[in-house]
Amino acid sequence: MKLNHINIVVTNVAEVVRFFEIYFNFKCTETKGDNIVAVLKGDDGFILVLMKDKEGKSTYPDAFHIGFMLDNAEQVNEIYLKLKNGGIDVGQEPRKIRDSFGFYFHFEKIMIEVGYYL
Repeated sequence: MKLNHINIVVTNVAEVVRFFEIYFNFKCTETKGDNIVAVLKGDDGFILVLMKDKEGKSTYPDAFHIGFMLDNAEQVNEIYLKLKNGGIDVGQEPRKIRDSFGFYFHFEKIMIEVGYYL
């Protein structure tokens, strides 16, 4: 069995679509309404659905996050620099975290992990 998709609620669907297209190689395959829902497809076929938080009240639990695990530390550093140079607030530089090398940051309402398992 394979996890096929996840639906994430955000404030600005169009902005988050651009973010995932630019920094994580997703491609938007469908937009519904006036950026109410967007369907993005990752390189590996994973589907990321973004839905507008119509009332602005949606929150995620403290530790909820999505993770992108890469093949090596160099790729982690490259993504970090790409995000930072793109004006994204990525916080601390990549570092050893438990059994991985990576970093966490927030974009919109989403906590994102980028890492490499040591």
